[in-house]
Amino acid sequence: MQILLVSPDVTSTPPYNAISLHKVSVAYQRQAPLALRDINLSIPTGEVVGLLGPNGAGKSTLMRLLTGLVPATQGEVHVLGHNVATHAHDVRVRVGYLPERVPLYEQMLVWDYLRYMARLRGVTKASLDARMQVVIDGTGLKEVLGKPVSQLSKGFRQRVGIAQAMVHNPDLLILDEPTTGLDPNQILELRSLIRTHGDGRTVLFSTHVMQEVAAMCDRVLFLFSSRLVAEFARADLERMASERACTLTDQLEHMFYTFTHQGVALASGEEE
Repeated sequence: MQILLVSPDVTSTPPYNAISLHKVSVAYQRQAPLALRDINLSIPTGEVVGLLGPNGAGKSTLMRLLTGLVPATQGEVHVLGHNVATHAHDVRVRVGYLPERVPLYEQMLVWDYLRYMARLRGVTKASLDARMQVVIDGTGLKEVLGKPVSQLSKGFRQRVGIAQAMVHNPDLLILDEPTTGLDPNQILELRSLIRTHGDGRTVLFSTHVMQEVAAMCDRVLFLFSSRLVAEFARADLERMASERACTLTDQLEHMFYTFTHQGVALASGEEE
């Protein structure tokens, strides 16, 4: 959990992409297989972006890279106009991150934990109550605010994790499989919260649920075997779905299957 000590309560219209990667590769150890390989990517500010790929494709590594938790072995990573390698702190004060496994302080009450995280992330006293109300309402946490985190169900723990990622109103919100453990009503509420937050800000989330991508995303990325194998704007996906006379969800499922199997063939060819 990153401790951020300056206020992010200043907004401006940025002249840069929210995310920019140039020839980026990541290896966790020397001589180890690459976790990400030669990634080139530009994401404009203000888009909601879905990240798709099978388990082990590199989705979580990409998200950790963007938060500065994992360094690039090669290439350059810029987030919100900052080089992550040299200005990691400037990036972290403006990014909200929900990891795959949410690190929570088990003995703290939910209310105290969220206030604590908000203050650490620079939310001013003047803005604190309003930001708390937004994330509590948006994630449906009102009934458990007085409970210790240790007593929460998996679904409520996930909601607390989402709330802490959003409490400082970040310019870039990164969510690693945010709907895990949520029931259908909670998923609908999260969709609304992401859409509201994504108004002028950037959201990147990973999922295995194509309906979530179809419902929310302006852009979709496909990762396979450490590579970015495809990237599509929503308008292009809708056009392809129309040509196939299918729903956007069906089109995404078709593309996931296609790119996964093309990736298997590519990986097999590299190994020979």
